[in-house]
Order: sequence, then structure tokens, then C-alpha cells
Amino acid sequence: MNSLKKKPSFIRAPRALAVVGFVAFCGVAQAQMTPVGTWRSTDDQTKEVKAQIVITDNAGVLTGRIEKILKKDATAGAVCEKCSDDRKDKPIEGMEIIRGAKKAEGKDVWEGGRILDPEKGSDYTLRLTPVDGGKKLEVRGSIGPFGRTQTWTRVQ
Repeated sequence: MNSLKKKPSFIRAPRALAVVGFVAFCGVAQAQMTPVGTWRSTDDQTKEVKAQIVITDNAGVLTGRIEKILKKDATAGAVCEKCSDDRKDKPIEGMEIIRGAKKAEGKDVWEGGRILDPEKGSDYTLRLTPVDGGKKLEVRGSIGPFGRTQTWTRVQ
């Protein structure tokens, strides 16, 4: 008699599912510490939710688009009248506002890109830093030594 018989597959299945579940959970936890995902921005003055932005990664380069304008007093179909580049007079909803950010070596910071404020038509150097376990994103736009930081909230 062979005492090293193989266990039936229905006994091995829970262990395999547990391993897959753990790996998936770790992947989700790891993914949270990147800017990639869906975020909500807040108006600096009124503290109202302003827009929903989706940040994607294409071969290590991040881009972000305004998926939806959420501001109560927003004009439907608003365009970027003050933009001076290829986004001039284009609809703000769906507009790419983040371009070219890359992960800094050895840090959980993405920089080197640009961010557009479509209300002002201004373009700024960009730094993205996930904080609070990836639940929030510090978005810093600068011109030279001057700039401001907004904190965006991850949409779950």
C-alpha cells in the first residue's frame, strides 16, 4: 500500500484559493501606493468636490484625464478657452490634464511631468505623492519656486 497517495483535488482547492487570494490582496495593497487609479479633486476655496480624474500608466509614464466634472456650478460642455496648446477650446470633461510623470528612482514619488489647470489655462511642473497608505494623493503644481499642493482622494 502506498501511504503517499495524492489528496483529492477538492481538499487541495481551498489551500490553492487561499494562496491566490493572498497574492491578489498583496497586489491590491501594492497598487494603492501609486497614483494610478481614480481620484476626486477638491476646490481649494469652497472645499467642494470638483472633478473625478483617472490616472493611467503607459510604459511607466503617467497621464491623467478629467473623467467627470462634479462641481455643482460647472457649465455643461465647458471648454478650455484659456489653454494655449493643443487643448485650446477643447471640452474640459475628458481632457488630459496630467502628462509625462515618471516614478523617481527609489521613491514613491512621480515627477517630471506637467499638470494643466483648465480653468486658468496654466500649465505647471508636477509632483505626485501617494500618502495615507495610497488613499490620498498629494498633487503639487509649481512654476519655479512657487506652487501649491492639493490633496486628492482615491475613489474606492
